[in-house]
This record gives sequence, C-alpha cells and structure tokens, in this order.
Amino acid sequence: MSGSYVIALISATVIAATPLVFAAVGELVAERAGVLNLGVEGMMLVGALAAFIVSTHSGSLLLGFAAGAGAGLALALLFALLTLTLQTNQVATGLALTLFGSGLSAVLGRPYAGHPGATMPVLFHFDAAVYLALAMVPFTAWVLNRTRVGLLIRAVGESPQTAHALGKAVQSLRYGAVGFGGLLSGLGGAYLSMAVTPMWVEGLTAGRGWIALALVVFSIWKPWRVLLGAWLFGGMTVLQLHAQALGLPVPGEFMSMLPYLATILVLVLICRNPRLLRLNQPASLGRPFHAEH
Repeated sequence: MSGSYVIALISATVIAATPLVFAAVGELVAERAGVLNLGVEGMMLVGALAAFIVSTHSGSLLLGFAAGAGAGLALALLFALLTLTLQTNQVATGLALTLFGSGLSAVLGRPYAGHPGATMPVLFHFDAAVYLALAMVPFTAWVLNRTRVGLLIRAVGESPQTAHALGKAVQSLRYGAVGFGGLLSGLGGAYLSMAVTPMWVEGLTAGRGWIALALVVFSIWKPWRVLLGAWLFGGMTVLQLHAQALGLPVPGEFMSMLPYLATILVLVLICRNPRLLRLNQPASLGRPFHAEH
C-alpha cells in the first residue's frame, strides 16, 4: 500500500466526516442546554438544497454556504418557537421537523435533481470547510468549559429552574443554543451538496442527521469525542466504497450498511454503562421548562 494511497484514504475519511462534525457539534450544544432536537436530518436536507440552489444561480460558494446555514437556522428557530415558547413535545416536534425538511427539499429540489454543482478549491488536500469544522471542535469545547456563556448553557441544561431562580434568561439561552445547532446542521448539509456529493439528489443526507444524533450520545456530550466518532463513521464509509471498487466478494448491500452497523455497535457498547451516560447527560434534556412568575 503506497503512501499516496494512505494519504488519499485519510483525506477521504476526513471529508466524509465533515458534515457529521458540523451537525453533531451543533446538536451537542443544543442538548447541553437541555433541548433535544431530533430534526437534524431535516435541517441538513434543507440546508443542502438551499446551498445548492444559491451557489448554482449565484456562482458563489460563500453565498451557498451562507444560504445553507441560514436555512438550517430558520428551521431550528421554528423548532424553538414550537417547543420553547409554545411548549410542544420536543421529540414529536423534532420528528415532524425531519419529515417537513425531507418533504420540502424533495419538492423544491425536483428541478435541480441530477444537476452538477460547483467545485470547491482545496489547500493541502482539504477545502476551507474542513478546516472550519475541525476548528469548531476546540472552539465549542473552550466555550462550554472555559467561558461564562458555556457555564450558563450547562447550568440551564442541568437545572433550568435553578438558573431561572438566579435570574438567568433560560429561554434566551436555549433559543441561542438551538439556533447554533441549526446553523451548523445547515452548514453540514451545505457541505454535502457542495463538496462530498456536488450535486442534488433527493434524500442526499442518507441518514447522516440520525448518525449525528447518535454521535452526541457516543461522545457522552464532549466535543472532542464527537470528532473521533465522526472520523470512525467517515472511515467506515470510505472503506465500503473502496471495498466495492476493489471488487471484493462481499454483497454490496452489506458494505453499504457497514457504516451504520458500526455506529449501532458502538452505541450498544456505550449504553452498556448507563452510569457513565447518567453522569454526563444533561439532567433536563428533553424536559419542558415552565417559568414561574
């Protein structure tokens, strides 16, 4: 195995992992604030389509990424309005958001199906979005663990009642965390349609939003572990593609499910230690907060 082949394999793994890094880091922040948003898949799909349409018509990659981030943010704020202000069930609303994003992107994306997208310039095997995703991991870890804003987010995720009693703006912090999660999910979707698969096809995310949600649990709500989990999934994805290209005598259907199977196995191993999950999971995750006046 030549050195150039190994470098190409590593590069492909990092690129395949980049959408997951964006989406999982964003969802991690939302969950650290106590909000469970199962609509990551829908936000990624809408972000992917918005980025593809805008970049196709404008010829600008930067505008495409901005559109993808904006679309993800818009859906996240809709989710926040429903769950935080109107107090709808977070799980049901998140599932509805995924269905909405999937249907909306399928309908609006029909005229663009199969059209090629723009090509992103690279520096040292990677484009700027990869470096941005990598930078988001230490940045998020620093904010959550070393800043006052991060302390407040974690406090709201543990006990919003206590934070409210101390005069903290619980709902504003949760809106900000959910919005940040939607923005990064939109960026993850944008990267899929502009770099990983530079074209539009219905269902482009292929379940990556759900994998991002699983990675948050895999990471036990720690940003650095998100990166490791994303690289694991990216590596399995690249492995199955290379195995098919080499013509190994393994059914294609099995190779296609290999990345998802690996994710499930890792989650099963982690969930065998419920004490570890309880120690790290935000205590108020998924629970509604009612401010007492």
